[in-house]
Amino acid sequence: MEKKYNKVVLAYSGGLDTSVLIPWLKEHYGCEVIAVSGNVGQGTELDGLEEKALKTGASKLYIEDLNKEFVDDFIIPTMQAGATYEQYLLGTSFARPIIAKRIVEIALKEGADAICHGCTGKGNDQVRFELAIKAFAPHMDVIAPWRFWELNSREKEIEYAEKHNIPLKINKETNYSKDKNLWHLSHEGLDLEDPANEAPINKPGFLELGVSPEQAPDVPTYVTIHFEKGVPTAVNGEEMDSVTLIQTLNKLGGENGCGILDIVENRLVGMKSRGVYETPGGAVLYAAHQKLEEITLDKETQHYKQQLALKFADLVYNGQWYTPLRKAMSAFVTSTQETVTGDVKLKLYKGNIIPASVTSPYSLYSEDIATFGEDHSYNQADSAGFINLFGLPLKVRAMNDLALQEKTGAGFPSVE
Repeated sequence: MEKKYNKVVLAYSGGLDTSVLIPWLKEHYGCEVIAVSGNVGQGTELDGLEEKALKTGASKLYIEDLNKEFVDDFIIPTMQAGATYEQYLLGTSFARPIIAKRIVEIALKEGADAICHGCTGKGNDQVRFELAIKAFAPHMDVIAPWRFWELNSREKEIEYAEKHNIPLKINKETNYSKDKNLWHLSHEGLDLEDPANEAPINKPGFLELGVSPEQAPDVPTYVTIHFEKGVPTAVNGEEMDSVTLIQTLNKLGGENGCGILDIVENRLVGMKSRGVYETPGGAVLYAAHQKLEEITLDKETQHYKQQLALKFADLVYNGQWYTPLRKAMSAFVTSTQETVTGDVKLKLYKGNIIPASVTSPYSLYSEDIATFGEDHSYNQADSAGFINLFGLPLKVRAMNDLALQEKTGAGFPSVE
């Protein structure tokens, strides 16, 4: 027998899954449904959402503006870490924890018995939502209908919606599974499920944040980004808040066909999945930040940070944002950003992001030392002693090898 609930808070986007969930929950549990939407930059997707939620049976809808917190506390720290998951810039991944945390806060305020989400049992988002719920409301029940309900395909969901007069912006022919926020837009499903099919990035209406490289202008666009301690603060000399800055870079990057990624990734739940991601501003920002770190970080810090970036990306992708390890890693990353201040100029051209110049008051690059011309800062004769010490283990092994060959006719195993 199904457990009974009086009040359920639903993570509500107004998309296919959550649109059918409001009447479905009321039918199966006889409960009040409170819908919660986290505004992380979906734009027009939020238009008419309250009317739709109430009309389909919700008692109320919260629309929470999380944009600034999303950028300042999630996007920028992840960018500073240089974290990418198999080239993917983690657009959906770090949006889920912030939304889930706010949903928990509302559920506790409303005295809800359970939280419901529309994530499938095959996806990563179920983990990201539920780990955040466990972090802030460990005793809260979670309803995940995709694990057991009868609407076990998007086609059946559409049929259910049509039967219950639930308005949808998609149909059976155009129902790519999409996720959009301030940082990115993802596309999955339909013809993309076969990696043998080329992604239809030139098809009108497929891309939403920009154009394909083929359709980008024939002349490059130059953009200069200023950073203060690893935080981007200005574009082309104009200071702007963090949300506006991302929007500005999205426009510039999108117009020039930048930030389009087509990959088959390894999902947390064990399967491989094909997706096409649009992250125009994010791709530009990552490239600029990396270029600035090249001249402001010492070798050991830069190399160790690159190792940390892999683990940081795994934590974000796997929904482990609210963990002691991620917090500690972010503290390390923040400490590395003390000198990451300066300007980076990039050339955007038909999907390419090409470095044009980089300057910083903390630059560790010395033209006087690095020059191929005459200099008075570097004694090239010092290199002989350095090579003798650096190569000493190799020299000792070779000497011992020769001695063994003379004694036994056999030396150390070959290292070739």
